[in-house]
Amino acid sequence: MKIKIGTRRSELALWQANHVAEALEKHGVRTELVKIETKGDKILDVPLAKVGGKGLFVKEIEEAMLNGDIDIAVHSLKDVPTFFPDGLGLIAYTERESPNDAFLSNKYDSIEQMRPGDVLGTSSLRRKAQAAALAKGLVIKDLRGNVNTRIRKMEEGQYDGIILAYSGLKRIGLDSKVKQVLSSRQMIPAVCQGTLGIEGRLNDHATISKVREAMHHEPSAVRSRAERAFLKRLEGGCQVPFAGYAVLEDAQLEMVGYVSDFEGISTFFDSISGPADEAEALGVKLAEKLLEAGADRVLAAIALYE
Repeated sequence: MKIKIGTRRSELALWQANHVAEALEKHGVRTELVKIETKGDKILDVPLAKVGGKGLFVKEIEEAMLNGDIDIAVHSLKDVPTFFPDGLGLIAYTERESPNDAFLSNKYDSIEQMRPGDVLGTSSLRRKAQAAALAKGLVIKDLRGNVNTRIRKMEEGQYDGIILAYSGLKRIGLDSKVKQVLSSRQMIPAVCQGTLGIEGRLNDHATISKVREAMHHEPSAVRSRAERAFLKRLEGGCQVPFAGYAVLEDAQLEMVGYVSDFEGISTFFDSISGPADEAEALGVKLAEKLLEAGADRVLAAIALYE
């Protein structure tokens, strides 16, 4: 059996695809990596929120899957929309790496040390809103490009500090550049950050069986289902500053959720806990608690702004 794996061309995307390929080959499956350039890879001078959001990184890959040019795709699950084309869906979840964000700087050892007027780089509305509470008076500017490009821009002095996902840095051996790993209390992680999602054709049962045998991690899947249900209920994407993070202990799921306006001034935070087998229902219920508390007005204002 041979499985063709669709992947973007960045160093991190290739690491992720090779990680899955190695696991499959250990289970007797031959693999081939098929590199695909997405619209999100081509548009580097405009914030994602203004050009269609995270779905820009998966559209061409999904088209290749529907056409039969590839069999599966490996995604950073935080970049995957909650809807799929007919016939496609998530078929496995890998074990979650650290979900936390990381602060990098040539000047400071922590984000709290940054001073008013310093420039912080991130294109994430979630990080922008929460960073505003950690260090007052920052000038927050958009930062696009792959991981190495973002770090280079910081080292050239374009930014006094930047925020990236710790998991991505760790996976490609750049975690030594991290000055501070932000706890989930300092900065609530993005939905599913640190987890890889494997997408495939839902009628390709042989491939699904092999992929799940090689890689699937059910505890990470439970957490991901809760977080993505939370996201879907909020109808959130790159255009909304929101965060959701679930923890699984024994058979109990605990989850925190956050919604904010663009400036991080009007914020809504809540938590929920319950049985792990009700993961998706808990995610939806947490989203509804935030909406009832007033987050619906923030989301409506953001929609109007767009």
